[in-house]
Amino acid sequence: MQQKPPSAARAAAGAAASALVLAVGAPMALAALEQDAAGPVGGERLASPNVQVAPLAGAPALPSELSGRSWLVADATTGEVLAARNAHLQLPPASTLKMLFADTVLPKFDRSLEHQVTPAELANLGAGSSLVGVKENLPYRVEDLWRGVFLSSGNDAVHVLAHMNGGIAQTVAEMQARARTLQAKDTKVVSPDGYDMDGQVSSAYDLTLFARAGLRNADFRSYCATRTARFPGGLDKLSGQRTSFDIANTDRLLGKYPGLIGVKNGYTTNAGATFTGAAERGGRTLLVTVMHPEAQGKVYDEAASLLDWGFAAAGKVQPVGQLVEDTAAPASSPAPEAAAPGGSTPEAAAASQLPPWARPPVTSSDTPGLAPAVWTAAVLATALAAWATAHTAARRRTAAAAPAPAPARAHRGGATGIGGATGVGDRSHRRLTRRARALVHSARTSRRVPR
Repeated sequence: MQQKPPSAARAAAGAAASALVLAVGAPMALAALEQDAAGPVGGERLASPNVQVAPLAGAPALPSELSGRSWLVADATTGEVLAARNAHLQLPPASTLKMLFADTVLPKFDRSLEHQVTPAELANLGAGSSLVGVKENLPYRVEDLWRGVFLSSGNDAVHVLAHMNGGIAQTVAEMQARARTLQAKDTKVVSPDGYDMDGQVSSAYDLTLFARAGLRNADFRSYCATRTARFPGGLDKLSGQRTSFDIANTDRLLGKYPGLIGVKNGYTTNAGATFTGAAERGGRTLLVTVMHPEAQGKVYDEAASLLDWGFAAAGKVQPVGQLVEDTAAPASSPAPEAAAPGGSTPEAAAASQLPPWARPPVTSSDTPGLAPAVWTAAVLATALAAWATAHTAARRRTAAAAPAPAPARAHRGGATGIGGATGVGDRSHRRLTRRARALVHSARTSRRVPR
C-alpha cells in the first residue's frame, strides 16, 4: 500500500498550492478580503470621534486649538496617518469633491483640445455657484477649463467638462466607481462640482485619498499649484477680438505656506469650510484635510498648524492608521504612435517630473521592477520547486522505512541520497524544475519584445 505523505510534506505541498493561487488569482483574493474585511478602512482608530495620536519620546504636542469636526494628517509617501480625529465622519465636501472629479475625468482629454461650449452645458447650475466665467457659443481649450476648475472652483467649467465626458449622470457614476477603486467608502456622489445636494457626503479620510491619487497625475499637480492665470473672456464688441482676464487661486495657503503644492479648498453654507492640502519639506510630503471648523477662515490656520506639527512629529509618533492603495488595474501602455521623440511617451515625460512618491505604479512596460508575467512565472517556479522538495522528502521517508536496497550507481547529476534520489530530486523533479525555469525565461523574453 502506498504511504501518504508525512504532515510536513503535506504542509509544504499546501504552501506550494497557496503560492500558485497567489500567482494566478492574487488580485481577486485581495479584493475579496477587502470586501469582507470588517471595521473602518485604514484602521479602527480612524473612526474614533476623539483625537488619535501615538507619540513617542520627544514628540511635539498637537496644536491646542483644533475645532474641525473631522481632520487627518498623513505621510503621502508611506500612507501612514500620523494623527486624526473622526476621519471617517461623513460630511458635505463642498468643492473639495472636485479633486475626485479631476482624478476621474482629467486623464481623458488632451489639454490642447478645443471645445465649443453650448448653452445646454451651462444650464442647471446651482444657485450661488462659484463660476469662472465660461461663455456659451465660444471655444475653450481643455487646459483653460481645468484652470477654471482648480483656481476659481468654477462649477461652470465642471459642467462643460462633464458634458464632454458624456453628461452629468455618466460623470457622477464614473466618479462613484472611481471612489470605489480608491476604497473611499464614505463618499456618495450626487453632483460632480461638490455643490450641496441631498445625500452627497465624503470624509477627511476619503478626500485625502482623492488628493493622493490626483497628485500622481502631472497635469493635476500642475493645475492645483497654479496661483494665477489668464482666462479667455468674451468677444470685444468693437474689435471682435477675444478678450481675457486674470483669475487667481482661491487657496489662501498657496504661495504663503512654505512648500505647499495644492490641493483644493471648498465652502458652502451647509458644508462649512473644507480644505485638503499637500506640502513638501526636507524631502517629506504631507497631506492634511480639515472639515467644518468653527469658523470659515480657521480651516487654513488649522491645516497649516497640522502640517507644522506633522513635519516636526515625523519619526516621533507611531501611525494611528493607514491610507489604503488604489485597487484599479494599472493603465495600459500608450500606443507606439503616441511616443515622443527619443522613445518616451508624453505621459512618461510628464510623470518623470513628479517626485518619486507621486509617480504612478510601475507597469509591465516600464524598466524598473518585475512585469506581472515575470512575477507570476517566478512564483510558479517557486511553487513547483516547493512541490518537488516536498515530494522528495516523502519518498525519502518511505524509503527509510523499507529494507535498504542494493547499492546503486550514482546519477550523473550528483551524489545519491536515500532511495536513489539526488539533492534536487529524481528525473521527474528535474523536469519540473526545467519547466519552471523555461516559464521564467519565456516571460522575460516576451517582456523584451516591442509592443
